[in-house]
Amino acid sequence: MPWVNEEMCVGCGVCVDECPVGAISMPDETAIIDDHTCIRCGRCHDVCPEDAVRHDGEKAPQEIEANLQWTRDLLKHYETHEEKQALIERMKRYFAKDRKVAEQSIERLDSLEQEL
Repeated sequence: MPWVNEEMCVGCGVCVDECPVGAISMPDETAIIDDHTCIRCGRCHDVCPEDAVRHDGEKAPQEIEANLQWTRDLLKHYETHEEKQALIERMKRYFAKDRKVAEQSIERLDSLEQEL
């Protein structure tokens, strides 16, 4: 999923004009891509003169840190070491579920690709 690095976006609007499904808007003079509307064609990435439209893999470090911060924030609600450890184990299961869903989705996409 493409995303826009807000620090790099100069608000030129080239990506907005190029998007075939209108998934990009420009509130506050910075492009934003609507994940649900985007068809992942990559045109925005190709036309951005500032390289502000980035690949989703580049966002992984920020997403990991956000997950850790979320867990840290949840930990504040627990007092004992045992309660905190139990939360961490629940969070591990939560993220393991996401990993399982992603892995199985990739497997099914491989099957779908064979059908083309």
